[in-house]
Amino acid sequence: MSKLEPAGISAAASTNIISPAYVPPLERTKGQPPPVAANGGLSYMAFDRDGDAGTTKAIEDALVEIGEGEGQRVAEMIEKAQPGPIKTKWGLGFRGYDECVEYIRRSNTIKAPDGGLALPLPYTVYERPTYSVVPSNALWRDPARRDYAAILRKNEQDNRLRDLYFPQVMRDARRISEYYPGLSPNSPECMDRLGLSLAHLESKCTNFYDSAEVERVFYPEIEKLLLEFFPEATDALVYNHDVFDKDYAGDRTEDQEDRNPGVNANYANLVHNDLNDNSGRVRCRELLTRNLRNFGRAQRYTEEEADKKMSRRFMSLNLAKPMEPVEQFPFVLCAWPSFADQPYITNYRIYDDRVGETTRFTYRPDHEWYWFPRQKPTEVSMLKCYDSVTDGSVSRWSFHTACIDPTAPADARCRKNVVVRSFVFF
Repeated sequence: MSKLEPAGISAAASTNIISPAYVPPLERTKGQPPPVAANGGLSYMAFDRDGDAGTTKAIEDALVEIGEGEGQRVAEMIEKAQPGPIKTKWGLGFRGYDECVEYIRRSNTIKAPDGGLALPLPYTVYERPTYSVVPSNALWRDPARRDYAAILRKNEQDNRLRDLYFPQVMRDARRISEYYPGLSPNSPECMDRLGLSLAHLESKCTNFYDSAEVERVFYPEIEKLLLEFFPEATDALVYNHDVFDKDYAGDRTEDQEDRNPGVNANYANLVHNDLNDNSGRVRCRELLTRNLRNFGRAQRYTEEEADKKMSRRFMSLNLAKPMEPVEQFPFVLCAWPSFADQPYITNYRIYDDRVGETTRFTYRPDHEWYWFPRQKPTEVSMLKCYDSVTDGSVSRWSFHTACIDPTAPADARCRKNVVVRSFVFF
């Protein structure tokens, strides 16, 4: 037994557990390798204990994973490596952003196309499932679990020690038709093929820092946009949003009970996707039948009605709209065909009442990255986080991150934008 394993609990708990909770089938894309995941990829909903949605089991597994020491070994390997690039099985990685920029500058082989950009992107080099206990979890305030909290907090802080910067090339997403003749970036076909696209919106929302106005004005605008963009769709639901502004001087406080996401000062700085095979279905089910953490239109489906709705195609999209032209920290998106055969690495986000699953990816030099140079307030970038179609005929998702634009002026303003999350049903 690991010294970090809670007493009396086996790390090899049986996965043959009968649970009243909704347990999604693990529906991998045809031809896709198995994910790097705990419990063979089984959703933690299968380990529900008295309605905890598997959160107890997830914390136990997190402590066991930490106790095995592989994460610490990888972090120490990076820390103790000789100065300069670190040779990995995927290519040369760099501990520092500036070091990677200098490598790109000196390279004779890393060339960006017209409208493109060569820059460092941060990838994980840790090929094990990871765990993150969210700030709202009661564990952080429980005196009886203080020791476990300290272990989990240190592990969370050490996560960045297991990331490296790798050189990548951005293509201008507005010029997708140059790379894929006949394919418009402003089309549902682009989303089907690449997992990303671009839409146009003249929003009437005047204050994106006012969460009530965003829900009242912007959510319906995005739902209308989605139904027009995807003519075969029957329903669209925007269920939450985030505001990003590093320079915001007002109150940033998040208040879930008041449906206020606050204002984020940090931009996602790791290649990732928000959902996966399990969480795409679980999150949809939570919204339809329990209205869980839904800032949008209330959903009151019965289990049978949800079964029927989810038996047809549905997908989850993130949509990002700038408040002003983006100068620094742009979103960058990776096209599905360039990583469709790559296993994802599951990251478990542990709440009090659910275990979310996001994904991370290791570096590949042939990842096909896109960005929107100086994205305008009327341009809405769309990326797919999940698609229920698994036969390989359409993209399942895009992965993405934020990045530093090394060509931007030193006084360039940081990105100010709003990101909404949605489901589209067919």
